[in-house]
Amino acid sequence: MKRVALWAGLAFVMGLVLIAGSGHLDRGVPVWWLVVPLALTCAGVLVRRRAPLLSLGLGVVGITLDGFVGPSLGTVLVFTDNLYAAALYGPARFARMLLGITAVLAVVAGAVAGFLAADWGILAVMGVQAGLVLITPVTTALVLREQRDRAADERARAEEVAHLAELDRQAAIAAERTRMARELHDMIANHFSAIAIQSTAALSRKDLDRETVRQVMESVRENSVKGMAEMRTMIGLLRQEGDENEATRLRLADTETLVERVRQAGMVVDIRVKGQARELPASVDLAGYRILQEALTNALKHGVSPVSIVVGYEDERVSVSVANSVGERGQGGLPGAGAGLIGMRERASLVGGLFEAGEVKARSGEETDGDRRWRVLVVLPTGGDAERSRIFPFSDADG
Repeated sequence: MKRVALWAGLAFVMGLVLIAGSGHLDRGVPVWWLVVPLALTCAGVLVRRRAPLLSLGLGVVGITLDGFVGPSLGTVLVFTDNLYAAALYGPARFARMLLGITAVLAVVAGAVAGFLAADWGILAVMGVQAGLVLITPVTTALVLREQRDRAADERARAEEVAHLAELDRQAAIAAERTRMARELHDMIANHFSAIAIQSTAALSRKDLDRETVRQVMESVRENSVKGMAEMRTMIGLLRQEGDENEATRLRLADTETLVERVRQAGMVVDIRVKGQARELPASVDLAGYRILQEALTNALKHGVSPVSIVVGYEDERVSVSVANSVGERGQGGLPGAGAGLIGMRERASLVGGLFEAGEVKARSGEETDGDRRWRVLVVLPTGGDAERSRIFPFSDADG
């Protein structure tokens, strides 16, 4: 604001100097009359940013009065700033209209001057002068306005790109945190659940002989050591760059290792493999292994013996079914947060597979403690187009 006021004051002083130096057309009127239109145009300079249309209005009034009492060179020069400010800071549509209006006025002014002087040379000279006074400030303002708007668009586009990049970064961080949480849950829950169940049994039973207690503690120690080993492996994989190390990759073919841990915890487990076991894609192998691990952990925590596992290898998919008897509500077991089912569903979805888990009725002839069973079924594609639209019912899980 101070800079605008300084510029308006400087323009007024320069206008006075031009008037004092006879920079005006003498029409026999008092010289101070020329100061009034100069003051009006300079007042327009004061409001050029806040009210550009008012600035132009003051300039039009000032230049009109100046045409009757002068004209004065100082007033004409300040009026060009009024035009420039209206085109640069005013509405865009008005700025385009102003260019047409000034062009018409320049032609009309030159034609009138030439007609009154009856000289075509005067017409040309006055037309050029009117064009310089009227058209040049508006054209300059429109060029600067276009550059300013383009720069604003570029800034907005850059901010939008930066915002999208930040959203992508946050999504990547969230996805990585979810993956790490899922890995840690699947890795630790199996071992710690076995440790918790075995230690609870050892503490609650007073009739256990020394050899049985020793076996329980050996199993507890084995689960602790394996849990620590898997944790170190996980940390190593997080630290290294590149793909997962083939030597430490978890495979669905290592099912027997998981089954043995559950058996050591006291569960009766039956496992069947249908089809010919083969090498699977790394992501499918890991997903199948982790889902089977979590299903066995849930059976250990919440279910009762026996547990039935069926691993089926087909041409373009592999299926895993884990079923166990369901104990009475509130009977034994360990508390859970429900993260296991969410993690299993996420793992299946990430590789384009199907996942279902729920309570089903036991079939006739099955060895159970009741007529209710909990079954987890996952079908993972191993090549070609996976059947993603069909839901595989529990009744078809293992033939």
